[in-house]
Amino acid sequence: MIRVVVFLVAVALVATGVVWFADRPGDIVLTWMGYRIETSLLVAALALIVLVIALMIAWSILRAILRSPEQMSLFFRHRRAMKGHGAITRGLIAIGAGDQKLARRAADDAARLSPNEALTLLLNAQAAQLSGDAAAAERAFREMARRDDTKLLGLRGLYIEAQRRHDAVTARRVAEEAARAAPALTWATQAVLEDRCAVSDWSGALDALEATKPAMDKADYRRKRAVLLTARAIALGDTQRDTARESVLEAVKLAPDLVPAAALAGRRLSEAGEQRKARRILEHAWEISPHPDLAAAYADLRLGDSARERLARMQKLADKVPGQREGALALARAALDAKEFATARQALAPYLSAPTRRVATLMAEIEEAEHGDTGRVREWMGRAMRAAGDPVWTADGVVSDRWLPVTPNGRLDGFAWRVPLAELGGSRDVIEVVAPAPAPASAPPAPPVEIAPPAAEQPKDAPPAPEAKAAKPKIPPAEAVIPLVHAPDDPGPDGAADGDLTEPGTSGEAWRLRQRL
Repeated sequence: MIRVVVFLVAVALVATGVVWFADRPGDIVLTWMGYRIETSLLVAALALIVLVIALMIAWSILRAILRSPEQMSLFFRHRRAMKGHGAITRGLIAIGAGDQKLARRAADDAARLSPNEALTLLLNAQAAQLSGDAAAAERAFREMARRDDTKLLGLRGLYIEAQRRHDAVTARRVAEEAARAAPALTWATQAVLEDRCAVSDWSGALDALEATKPAMDKADYRRKRAVLLTARAIALGDTQRDTARESVLEAVKLAPDLVPAAALAGRRLSEAGEQRKARRILEHAWEISPHPDLAAAYADLRLGDSARERLARMQKLADKVPGQREGALALARAALDAKEFATARQALAPYLSAPTRRVATLMAEIEEAEHGDTGRVREWMGRAMRAAGDPVWTADGVVSDRWLPVTPNGRLDGFAWRVPLAELGGSRDVIEVVAPAPAPASAPPAPPVEIAPPAAEQPKDAPPAPEAKAAKPKIPPAEAVIPLVHAPDDPGPDGAADGDLTEPGTSGEAWRLRQRL
């Protein structure tokens, strides 16, 4: 609409000018080289306009003639580029469809028609990956890494190729270079973080986590930082107590529900004589998530306390979250140490109809310590061997007797406190629980052993799985491997066979070994 109005206004102005000249006639006389030209003012103006238009047309024709070679070259280059883009398009579609021959042919056409295109390099790299030519793919990614516009994509490809050939050194170097070039690049900073965690470089992992902070959710960042601070405090051990205490206290502030952080903070504070602060941290964590590690740290708040004083303290802790099995187990353990057998039995009474393995084992200890009744001890141990399992630290199909900051698959904060294989709903799941020996402060934590598949799912005549054979040499002889049987219910003492029971003479240490489960 605006254009129409502008056009009409322009026409009106031109018409007005023509009328104005027509109403004011005049003559123009031109004498040049003996010629005399006499005409009206209006005709002279029209002649001047025609002359200007003719000159413009002539200049346009001359300019087109002069530029024709360049235009022809540009036309052919554009045509070649369009063919190259077509070849790239066909190649990428062929790669998506898995057509190796068409992808290779399209990559060759693209390299011939558009050799300097970034997508041509990408097509060559992916076509080489599809055909299994790792060397060609790496050459293409290296070429991409040398260019400013494709540097990050090339580094990403080099990182993937290094991972495929299990070259951890090259993968780490490429990820660090990508992280330096683009600190906000998630995959690079995450790769650096995972690498630092794999070698137990917790300080370096914290620095890598700070680089990923802008791209992370706030709650996720706080949780992962708390896990890394706890891992660093555990690694420092007794060598740098002050630094370890500061790290674990910051971890507790970031994630109050992180059980390992709260338990370690309680121990470090109690050692420093800050029992009141340690009590507050442990009680708050207990109210969020009752856990045996918290109970153990709470029982040892003051060194030198008598067994009855520890019992009174555990009674207060259990009362904070009533009806919890962990509270009953902690109270029963403290009562057993104080020789208060009635209190121990009363604490476990609500759980005796369908006891878990820890409940049945603790009852066997109570029977042995109070009466020395071998028959009752054997009965409870039989029930323990058939009872439902208790929660343990588990992740990625493996079980560990202690919390680890990184799973065997490299996931940070992957271990969870739960009953292993409970989600499968199997009636009898055979697992292996590995209790690794404590590692030195400077050494990375030993990975736990993988869970064996349920026995009920394997054919009777099937040969042993190769994974199970390969896993055996990984277990040091000094580590304790205890096969357990999970059962959703408790068959009771009548179903026990003599071959499944512990010998009557084993006591004390045997019960404590099973109690760890």
